[in-house]
Amino acid sequence: MKTVVVMQGDQTGQELLEEALRVLEPNVIGFEINFQVFDLSLENRRRTNNEVVYEAARAMKKAGFGLKAATITPEAKGDVGSPNAILRKEIDGKVIVRTGRRLPGVTPVAGIHSPISVVRMAVGDAYGAKEWREGDGLNEVAYRTEKIDRATCRAVAEYAFRHARKMRAKVFGGPKYTVSPIYEGMFKEELDAAAKRYPDVPYEPQLIDATYALLMRTSGEPLVIPALNRDGDCLSDLVLELFGSIAGSESLLISFDENFNTKVVMAEAPHGTAPSLQGKNIANPMAMILAAGSLLSYFEEKEATMASRAIYEAVIETVRDGIRTADLGGSATTTEFTDEVIKKVQTKLDVWANMYNI
Repeated sequence: MKTVVVMQGDQTGQELLEEALRVLEPNVIGFEINFQVFDLSLENRRRTNNEVVYEAARAMKKAGFGLKAATITPEAKGDVGSPNAILRKEIDGKVIVRTGRRLPGVTPVAGIHSPISVVRMAVGDAYGAKEWREGDGLNEVAYRTEKIDRATCRAVAEYAFRHARKMRAKVFGGPKYTVSPIYEGMFKEELDAAAKRYPDVPYEPQLIDATYALLMRTSGEPLVIPALNRDGDCLSDLVLELFGSIAGSESLLISFDENFNTKVVMAEAPHGTAPSLQGKNIANPMAMILAAGSLLSYFEEKEATMASRAIYEAVIETVRDGIRTADLGGSATTTEFTDEVIKKVQTKLDVWANMYNI
């Protein structure tokens, strides 16, 4: 039996996690998962001085799988900060993957129809950089030192091409290496090297500014966009909104072994805790349910692969059937949406079992 580390969160984030866990119950997916639960609410992180976050990270490294609710990151200096930053460092997460996909009945921007995955560097770059200022008045100057390493660049490049092969997509975009041949050039070198290792995967390198511009008039082919940490953060939000809603995608944090095979995967929703929706039963659970479904695809067992596919199809079909939460123009409650997904997953797995003897 696989173990999944469940990381509880804050406000609506916790409520949506509970909806996703309903979809992972044995009577829905047909097999049991051992859930190891950690309370990552802001209150408990403060109470334990973040020790609970480190405990969750150690458990994830052992189990290989994590499912995390959205959490509050306090802005005050000296507070507990971001749990995601700790989790990324502790499991040695290298890549964050977010995939925009078309939702039935939701009109995408710029004629986009096929999926677009942003494969983002999870560590380094602008985040975690050392910053300082010197001088005063109009002579004050702000400085920042950033760094990336070749191992992370190679992990992002390797995963991007493997993911593109799986999606039958083109690897598209890249860093601004013309302006930064030493720093961003390192990433470009690894992308070019990966392209030679995967000659069957289409590769169209573009500078980051051109990537933004060309996304506005893409022909609709599936794309995988590898990006530096800061660029990928911005691109992810843009790409998901191009498909009409940030709630239509899961977010994956992945660490790798020495052969760039997945070692630890943590799935979550890409959105925040939505405090204004807390307790109203109107928030969209799609992203959190898709995160649960995506996690199953990494289990490798056939029953988990089938359940993952059933969850993805059930979520999209539920939207297509007009059962949508308010953000997608519908009137369904959070619970009603999840109930319908559960019914569809159960039906699909029953039909497939009878038809294909699985």
